[in-house]
Amino acid sequence: MIRVLVLDDDFRVARIHAQFVNQTPGFLVVGTVHSGRDALAAVKELAPDLILLDVHLPDINGLDLLRRWRADGVSIGAIVITAAREAEPVRAALAGGATHYIIKPFEYEDLASALQHFQQQHDAVASLASASQDDIDRIFGHTPPPTESQSGSLPKGLSAETAQLVEAALRDAGQISATQCADLTGISRVTVRRYLEYFAQTGVAVIRLQYGRSGRPTRYYSLR
Repeated sequence: MIRVLVLDDDFRVARIHAQFVNQTPGFLVVGTVHSGRDALAAVKELAPDLILLDVHLPDINGLDLLRRWRADGVSIGAIVITAAREAEPVRAALAGGATHYIIKPFEYEDLASALQHFQQQHDAVASLASASQDDIDRIFGHTPPPTESQSGSLPKGLSAETAQLVEAALRDAGQISATQCADLTGISRVTVRRYLEYFAQTGVAVIRLQYGRSGRPTRYYSLR
């Protein structure tokens, strides 16, 4: 479960953002604050994994908070949520390591997408003992240009017809597990997983891990 701190100077907006987070699987709001000073205290006390970061606060600029946490070595993820459209705060958010920048007003789907992207990175890093360059490229969202073998033909043992069937199921579902894809296509789960993993390895799809109460996490796939 990813623990989230919500920071917004408007009590009503903060409440809405907290509701959005709590209705997203895998996320839990552990605190809601309305000023920079309270955010500094809450991060020390609660140690959240992620903060929804407003910029215009009554006491401290939200991006100054982000710079301070980075300077102090606080490894908290940040999604900036603000009405600011100027280039400078966007650059500052990027330099501070924010994973997303959402302009108010927005829909739940916008925040859910940003949360899921953060979850993919968080889970991928948590599961690594050591990282290859391919692992790092996937975590940072870098997709290498397709090679001749990727663009011209599939690896040995994979057929174009089955790949198209699996991709169509993936596109229609939006997000799908290997078991769900097997049920939809009538192909064995083992075979379906080979195609889904190939799509993930080549940057066509991304993986999100969903943890249950026990056992291994379920791998969900979605097209980029």
